[in-house]
Amino acid sequence: MQVQDIIERKLAGRFDLQHLEVINESSGHNVAPGSETHFKVVLVASDFQGQRLLARHRQVNEALSAELAGGVHALAVHTYTEGEWRDRFGEAPLSPPCLGGKASEQPKTGDQEAR
Repeated sequence: MQVQDIIERKLAGRFDLQHLEVINESSGHNVAPGSETHFKVVLVASDFQGQRLLARHRQVNEALSAELAGGVHALAVHTYTEGEWRDRFGEAPLSPPCLGGKASEQPKTGDQEAR
């Protein structure tokens, strides 16, 4: 399983998410092609209500402690409540968190659309 998938699953299992983005930023660093060492996570969760930024980041780091102790070298964390997200980015609807799945698990048709 890819590190990005593990991060997504752990965060989705730990927080009451309205939005989750896990972005592999490794290609912008001096690492081998295909590396999974540098990530950015954006979380919108009701869990963060009333919490300071440091407490939110500690919770994310705790949820990903095994990955941070292993191959993940850098993790940029951006945490918001739903209200903070809307104040910052407007009334655009939030995307639901990814529930997993891979392109290889999608039904195949004669004409595949570009992804």
